[in-house]
Amino acid sequence: MSERPARAPRRLGELVRLLEARGMLRGLAAGALSGDSLITGVEHDSRAASAGDLFVAVPGARADGHDFAAAAAAGGAVAIIGERAVAGLAVPQLLVGDARAALALASAWLHGFPSRDLGVIGVTGTDGKTSTSFMLRAMLEACGRQTGLLTTVTVIAGGKVIGGSRATTPEAPVLQAALAAMRDAGDDFAIVESTSHGLAQQRVGEVAYDIAVLTNLSHEHLEFHRTFDAYRAAKRRLFEALAVGDANPDKGLGKWAIVNRDDAVAGDFAGAAADAGAQVIGYGTAASADIQATRIAESARGLTMGVRTTRWEAEVRLQMAGRFNAHNALAAISVGEALGLEPEGMRGGLEGLAGVPGRMERIVAGQPFGVVVDYAHTPDSLAKVLDNLAPGAAAAGGGLVCVFGSAGERDTLKRPMMGAVAGERCRLLVLTDEDPRGEDRLAILREIAAGATSVGRSEGRDVRLVPERREAIRLAFESAAPADVVVLCGKGHESTIEMAAGPVPWDEARVAREVLAELGYGEV
Repeated sequence: MSERPARAPRRLGELVRLLEARGMLRGLAAGALSGDSLITGVEHDSRAASAGDLFVAVPGARADGHDFAAAAAAGGAVAIIGERAVAGLAVPQLLVGDARAALALASAWLHGFPSRDLGVIGVTGTDGKTSTSFMLRAMLEACGRQTGLLTTVTVIAGGKVIGGSRATTPEAPVLQAALAAMRDAGDDFAIVESTSHGLAQQRVGEVAYDIAVLTNLSHEHLEFHRTFDAYRAAKRRLFEALAVGDANPDKGLGKWAIVNRDDAVAGDFAGAAADAGAQVIGYGTAASADIQATRIAESARGLTMGVRTTRWEAEVRLQMAGRFNAHNALAAISVGEALGLEPEGMRGGLEGLAGVPGRMERIVAGQPFGVVVDYAHTPDSLAKVLDNLAPGAAAAGGGLVCVFGSAGERDTLKRPMMGAVAGERCRLLVLTDEDPRGEDRLAILREIAAGATSVGRSEGRDVRLVPERREAIRLAFESAAPADVVVLCGKGHESTIEMAAGPVPWDEARVAREVLAELGYGEV
């Protein structure tokens, strides 16, 4: 959503009264307050501030928004919200205890609290959020419920793509604008991928959730959360947010928590939801699950699974590969059961979904080896992808070749873990850039390689360090034997590689096809 949507201006006095009613306003500073001042936008980036904006000064890990309040005022901002007064400003300043909470409230207020007019389904977890979200939308649409979508891959409102972002959960001004677009386009439901960052930083504050979905929980984002317990607590906020109140009114759908009973943290999340007054549905392969997969069979065409619910039992055929997608489908079905959707429509929607960009995406150009593009970027997701592909490669007499890296300035503890995961499963590892940002590129790869060497691999022989991702993909293809499967992990659908100097355009599937064409296979 690169352009600002048109919106009716709202009076600053309304927001002041709302902040006071919520107990968030601590005082006023600087210029005289005029409640008749018209607000046309909410910004937390001073570079984007323009005439009519309300600027919210958010303290951050690397920069403090208060240091840029003067620039925002110079750009036309008519008022500032901050946690402390900034000297020398002529515009009024509203002082609050938590600027991020105020940013969420102001953004939702400006758009008329759009999530209160939508059935909102929040999806969280370490892996599977995007695939589950796509499955949910396909299922709801097949059942006649027009549904908006906000994911890592795309933003859809009224059946049209209106944007996309590398940030799975965008900042509150963008998120609330997307929800408003869904409401205005006549969507019945909104599916919102809700990340630990988005929950911890209150980007999803003021989102009126009706259903919370947990896919799984494993090692990720400890560079931000520091501990696994803090990471889990951030995810749990989605389930705590199901409590009915001023920010999350009851829309008559009920409040529901959908948890993966095969995941160790399911009880913790179910308990948080129950404390919030929500009903809990558990899914999985265990007989105790409310929504159970009674059997799962894989084939070249996808997955066939037996599904048993309290209302019906039938076979569901998915076009998507990977046994882990059985759990994603069960999560979607659980939402359908909570909403009382028609079983035939639910199955039809799931069975009609061809796939998700960058998720187990097969590249075929006449080459004698397989090529798969996937977004796997955590130890757990990497293990699942490789474990899914290994039996097929082995049955054909081949092995796995994996191209992957790890993001710079992010969770460093997972790097050797990923190296060990791949080292135990692949005959060749080609380690390369994912998003190095400002870190030393080779240093990142050496940390991953340390995990691979700990399980018996040898750098220079079956572990190769090639920072340039295109060169790494070429090396993997040149090294692949017939019947091998080359797995390109970590980028998936993403359109850039984040380098020290900024983002560089990237399309993993396209580059794979280009390199195959350069090697004499098929055409670009």
